[in-house]
Amino acid sequence: MPTLVMLGSVKIQIFADDHHPPHFHASSPDHDILIAISDFQIVAGQMRARDLRAVLTWAADNRQRLQDEWTRLNRR
Repeated sequence: MPTLVMLGSVKIQIFADDHHPPHFHASSPDHDILIAISDFQIVAGQMRARDLRAVLTWAADNRQRLQDEWTRLNRR
């Protein structure tokens, strides 16, 4: 499960052989959230609003990187 980036205490990761829809994980010491890459909708979990804003801002600027990493790690 490569960590793509740390945003303060929030870790952005994509897991290998993960379930659909294509998504990424954002984890802080207190919260975990799964966010769809296609439209950045929350698939599961919750996170503090400030952290979520930082995650979504980073994701919007790095959508292609997220998609490429999902494809690389989930080739089934």
